[in-house]
Amino acid sequence: MTMATSDVELTGSSAAYSADNPAPLIEAPRARTPRSARSTSRTRTNFELYGWVFMRVSGVVLAVLVVGHLLIQLVLDGGVSKVSFAFVAGRWASPFWMGWDLVMLWLAMLHGGNGLRTVINDYAERDGTRFWLKMLLYAATVFTILLGTLVIFTFDPNIR
Repeated sequence: MTMATSDVELTGSSAAYSADNPAPLIEAPRARTPRSARSTSRTRTNFELYGWVFMRVSGVVLAVLVVGHLLIQLVLDGGVSKVSFAFVAGRWASPFWMGWDLVMLWLAMLHGGNGLRTVINDYAERDGTRFWLKMLLYAATVFTILLGTLVIFTFDPNIR
């Protein structure tokens, strides 16, 4: 026994649509512009691909750095109660710990900035808004990286 399509009873929301009244098409969130001749040339870069790969690699490295940092600071060195100015001064007397914290700072800021850049690209609808939000993000990221790097390299344990 075979059923023709006209024998199928439509129920719920599907009853409103038919061959004469099809379901509406869902438009893309933002219309894409056609590619120009320049964008298809060999000079085109894969910035989004590199950003995607960076997020995966930096995420793994950050996980190792942060878990190592927490394990060493909170478990092996006696917990939060031991963290003080003198503790930090003793840590940053070693180039290894300065490098560890510097890499953690740079990767965390670049990883977070890249993630927020992606969110801005996805949700900012107007080009001007998107541009200024990303400029603000880039300025904050650069400022934080420079200030953090300056603090790590110019830290003076003898300050009074």
